[in-house]
Amino acid sequence: MGGRSASAPGVRGKGMRLGQNPVKVARPPLPPPREVTVVVVNFIPYLSGYFERSLEVLQISLESLWANTGVPFDLLVFDNASCAEVREYLLAQHRAGRIQYLVLSEKNVGIPGAWNFAFQAAPGKIVAFADYDIYFYPGWLKAHLEVLQTFPKVGMVTGTPVRPPVEFSSSTLAWAERTPDVVVERGAFQAWEDYRAHALSLGFSEEEAMRTYREGEDIRLRYQGVEAFVGAGHFQFVAPKTVLQEVLPLPMKRAMGDERELDRRVNARGYLRLCLPRRYVEHIGNVPSPEILARAGRQGVSPAPKQTSRFKRWLYALADFPWVRRPLLFLYNRVFQLYYRRVSE
Repeated sequence: MGGRSASAPGVRGKGMRLGQNPVKVARPPLPPPREVTVVVVNFIPYLSGYFERSLEVLQISLESLWANTGVPFDLLVFDNASCAEVREYLLAQHRAGRIQYLVLSEKNVGIPGAWNFAFQAAPGKIVAFADYDIYFYPGWLKAHLEVLQTFPKVGMVTGTPVRPPVEFSSSTLAWAERTPDVVVERGAFQAWEDYRAHALSLGFSEEEAMRTYREGEDIRLRYQGVEAFVGAGHFQFVAPKTVLQEVLPLPMKRAMGDERELDRRVNARGYLRLCLPRRYVEHIGNVPSPEILARAGRQGVSPAPKQTSRFKRWLYALADFPWVRRPLLFLYNRVFQLYYRRVSE
């Protein structure tokens, strides 16, 4: 048509808008964010091998969070490129209003990458982080907040007794030693059952768990009537958002293995790293233990149990023997690393 514009008469090359955006006209108030944002980072690339029961673990974790958190919170889930079945589950929970913020990453950016995004995006003043394989007990968040609000300059609080290297809590020890109102005690104070549950979830044998329990020690602090142990874990913690903003961004070199950098930075800035003196959260691992399943069932937070054949139960029992377990795990780890690299590239 002779090069003439196809725009409407009188508009000639300009954009159009019919009416006003109703939100701009009405100006409805935005709902204020809750003080606490719970951040869960999830990575389940497929439902076989190591990840065979990971969707079940995720379901148990989130159901325990919804059932056992007495303090109001918003939930932000960062999914690190999980498989379709996992994402459908998360989308269903989001549509149901149980997940307030859902981030579906196209690729796996690792734990540090997820932290860099989610901790900055969290609208709350307090961030409660957890891996997707954490079980929450009743009153867990209230117990964290009590420590956070009582001790000064707290950087991280973990919800179960842990014994990380003391070098990552040197600022905590220095504060305790120079503060007259703090009572410092050293010894084996945490319950064996709490230590055992955490050690077994990390792959320790009963014998290894007992040996390390007897060889290690807890450092207990009492301050203004509140008790806490020295040290925190990065698999689960509650922290002020301002502290996390100080130490971010973290380097994104590997998907896992660099989480200690968070511990180092929090400690280097003089913040306290503490944990609760008894178990308020529990690391599930990639397979829920009979104890976790029983407890979840009693609290009504467990998905429908799967029936296991007699033959499979026999195979599982055989695989628990050390002379079978060690070579199988060695071979499995090699195969897993091979396929994991292909999925992550």
